Amino acid sequence: MSPAAMTEQVGKTSPRLRARVAGLFELLEALTSGFGQVIIPGMLIVSGNAAATAANILAHGPLFRFSILAALLGVACHIAWTYLFYELFKPVNRNLSLLAVCFSLVGIALQAVSSAIQAAPLFLQGGPAFAAFNAQQVETLAFVFLRLNARVFETYLVFFGFWCVLTGYLIFKSTFMPRILGLLEALAGLCWLTFIWPPLAHYLSPYNQLVAGLGEISLMLWLLVMGVNAERWKEQASAAAEWRLENGR
Repeated sequence: MSPAAMTEQVGKTSPRLRARVAGLFELLEALTSGFGQVIIPGMLIVSGNAAATAANILAHGPLFRFSILAALLGVACHIAWTYLFYELFKPVNRNLSLLAVCFSLVGIALQAVSSAIQAAPLFLQGGPAFAAFNAQQVETLAFVFLRLNARVFETYLVFFGFWCVLTGYLIFKSTFMPRILGLLEALAGLCWLTFIWPPLAHYLSPYNQLVAGLGEISLMLWLLVMGVNAERWKEQASAAAEWRLENGR
């Protein structure tokens, strides 16, 4: 079953199950994107050495192709949990939930572009269109695309940070999840927002990423294990529906 079909079916189920499926997709996205865009490239890319990087990619072609596939799967999972989080938190504040979706969609687009750029070295090294270039030029050009991929991914983290801050606020204002999770998620977002200025993010690394990871993992585990308080979610959803009816929205 595709992520879209699964999320549509879950949308008709209980809020607790919906929350757990959202946590599952968030976990899958973390694993696929983590391996596809961070761990495996980090194993193959040699900082400042285009020739060594190209040699690693050629020597580990299947692994590098797997990283691209994993990154694309991460994009699909990200779309799924973005929808599920919106359905989960729109009773708290529909406008802020929609704003969070907008930030997430921009981030997803950047994530997809980053995944596409990551495939450039394979195209450059195997494409006849670049036969006029010597080996060193091809290696350098491929390395430039990998550096560009890293910059695009860092920009994605900024938009993801905005989503985290908004979602943290929504969790804090909700009645169906612990407020501490909202504070941790908002703090995670602030840590990701340090990538607005990459030198600052790299200076704070790895502490900013560890703090962000704490917030992300806490929320993910809570959703997977506990879900949400279904009765309080329904009460807040009913109150929000009544308010919209009274105000003609």
